[in-house]
Formats: sequence, C-alpha cells, structure tokens
Amino acid sequence: MKFRFAPPPFALLPYLGKWLLLASLVALLAGSASALFLFALEWATQTRVANRWLLALLPLAGFAVGWVYLKIGQQVEAGNNLLIDEIHDPKNTIPLRMAPLVLGATVISHLFGASVGREGTAVQMGGALADQVTRLFRLQRDDRRILLMAGISAGFSSVFGTPLAGAIFGLEVLAIGRMRYDALLPCFIAAIIADQVGLWWGVQHTHYLIPQIPEVTGWGLGAMLIAGALFGLTGKLFAVATHWLGAQFKQRVSYGPLRPLLGGAVIAAVAWFCHGDRYIGLGIPTILEAFSQPLPAYDFLAKMGYTIASLASGFKGGEVTPLFYIGATLGNALAPVLQLPFPLLAGIGFVAVFAGAANTPLASTLMAMELFGSEIGIYAGVACVMSYLCSGYASIYRSQRVGSVKTTGQLPENTKLADVDGLRRYQIARQRVEKRKSK
Repeated sequence: MKFRFAPPPFALLPYLGKWLLLASLVALLAGSASALFLFALEWATQTRVANRWLLALLPLAGFAVGWVYLKIGQQVEAGNNLLIDEIHDPKNTIPLRMAPLVLGATVISHLFGASVGREGTAVQMGGALADQVTRLFRLQRDDRRILLMAGISAGFSSVFGTPLAGAIFGLEVLAIGRMRYDALLPCFIAAIIADQVGLWWGVQHTHYLIPQIPEVTGWGLGAMLIAGALFGLTGKLFAVATHWLGAQFKQRVSYGPLRPLLGGAVIAAVAWFCHGDRYIGLGIPTILEAFSQPLPAYDFLAKMGYTIASLASGFKGGEVTPLFYIGATLGNALAPVLQLPFPLLAGIGFVAVFAGAANTPLASTLMAMELFGSEIGIYAGVACVMSYLCSGYASIYRSQRVGSVKTTGQLPENTKLADVDGLRRYQIARQRVEKRKSK
C-alpha cells in the first residue's frame, strides 16, 4: 500500500496566489501610508526644531488630540492592543478611521514636542488598512487573523526599513513563546514588499554605523549577559512605569482631554526651563551620537521620564523609537564599565531594551543584523534573549498572551499579560489557604 505525503503537482498554486495577492495589497497600502507618515513626521520635526516656541503649545495640542479621540476615536484608542486582541479573538472589523486618527495625532505630538515614537502609528495603520481588505474580500476568521498579522509586519517593516525583523515581529509579538507558522508566508511577503514600497516613494531611513564588530570572546559573551540583564530590567521598568502612571492619570483625571493637557504642561515646562530639547521627539541625533562619542550617563533616564509622561498622559505615537534611544544611551554609558566599544554597546542596547520591553527577542536580533550587519548577530542574540528573560512578564503591549512560560512556574495558556499579576496574587493566596487547611 502506497502513501503519498507530498502535495500533488500545482496544489500549492491557489494558496500561493491567494496570499501573494492579499499580502501584496496590504503591503502597498501600509507601505504608502508609512511613507506619507514619515514625510509628515520629518516636516513636523524640522518645524519644531526651527520654532522652539511651539513647545509652549504642547498642552493645547494634547487637549485637542484627547478631545478628538473622545469624540470619534474611543473604539480605536487601545491602538496596538486592539490589533492583538482582534487577532486572538476576532470580533469586529477595525474602523478605518484608526489610520488617519493615529497619523494625525502622532504628527501633532511630534510637532509640539511630546516624547513619543512612530512604530505604534505604522503598525496601527497597517492593521487598520489590512482589515479593510478582509472586509472587501469577505475573509473568514482564520484568514482575517493572518492578514492582520501581515498588516502589523508591513507597518513595522516599512517604518524602520527592516523587512526580516518586521516579518518576525508580526508573528512574535502576539504571544510569549509561540508563533503561528501558517502566517509565515503572508507576513514575509507583506514586510518585504511594504519596505520596497516605502523606498519607491523616496523614504530614506537612518543609517547607524558600527565601524568594527569585535571578534567573539569569552569576556564579550559574558559582558553581553550582564548588559542584556540590565537592558531587560530597563525595559521592564519602562513598561511597568508607563502602565502605572497611565492608570493613575485615568483614576485621578476622569475627563480624557485633560490628561494630555496636564501631562503636556509638565513636559513642556521641564523641557523649556531645563533645556531638555534633546529628550523630546524621536531623538535621532542623540541616538547617532551614542554610536560615536561618550554621552552623559543620565541620558537614558531623562528620555525614559519624558516618554513615560508623554505616553501615560495620552499622547500618541509609540514606544519603540524612544526605547531605541534609551537602549543606545544606556549602552553608551555601560561601554566603559564593560570595556567594550561605544558603538557596539550602543547598537546592542538599541535592540535589546526593545526586546525586553516587547518580548520579541528574535525580531530584535534580526533587526540588529539588518541595521548593523550580520557580524553582530551572536552578540545581539545573547543580549536580546537575556533581556527577554529578565524582563519577566512586563510588556509595553498588555494584550500579549502567554504561549509558554519564560523560565519556571505555571500560567494558564493564553493569559493576557495585563492579568498575570492578578492571577499570581490569586495563586499565592490560594496556596496559603490550602496550607492552613492542611495544618
């Protein structure tokens, strides 16, 4: 009796044709949206730098953004977490207005001096546009999930110019320790084409230079373990502090538009009177400096404070580019202590703090290799994995699920990271009750 395990000739053609068409369409939309966004962001940054007085209007800009979201954006205010929730538990089509709302809100945030990023905007635009394609073609639940993941990959890839990292990010960000391999092809197609679409539109990504990657040595690997642990703890601190301060704002200020108004007033005052212009906006010039010269050791803490205040009070944009800044400047500060070159530690910190804060060690390692060259892969891999382990179950994306535990202990599969602390407290209390009963 003969068994045929191989698919018959041409059996894959309908599958390949379907996902090539759908993922390419998503890539065209997401890549074009990211290009428009990056051009607008460049204009906003240049305008703010040339007109410092715009910083004084940050509170009013924050109020305007908060008011618009209150009136027409409450359905999409969850941002990246909404996308992750819809992939895990599909319910409603993501409103198309998510894309223009987050684009406009992010450009305004940068124009007036909030310390936010750009990844969140690109990912949300990619996801929202991808879901319109699912509606157009009336896709079923499983296909919709895959296309949303492709939209995330396309957005991430096109905004940073890292197609491999973007493809894996769309797969890895959903759950700790688990990836859906049925989405591999669509995510790779979408990420690669979206990056090319951005380049066709004339997008120019920032180039970071590490002149020489040292040979792999025992001390080098040991230093990566130490640095990776510190990067992971920093990512954890960033995520925990952002969520905590955001909860405090919501608890104490019930009217949404007042939160960015108050937060913007504090940020603008501190930046204006303490000459903190290097800590607002994306901070690309400071990131570049971290690769070439020693910087003040407190730079990473200052950027962390400005970004936590901006995001927690309600300004839109994202966390990833500020995390790059925090990681690069922290790596710069650690370089003399660990006796390694400034450019190397800045590059490792650039990706490793993000790896810990987002629980995406594979995407972060690939990003390092795409940005700095394949030779950095071993160092980046060790540091990113160590950062991922040391960040625990903290995350900038609270809708991430637990696919498998990081080290030891037990957590129910598909537990939201937002629920992990409460679940652990319940488990501890239950164990105490059982011990008392046994006595």
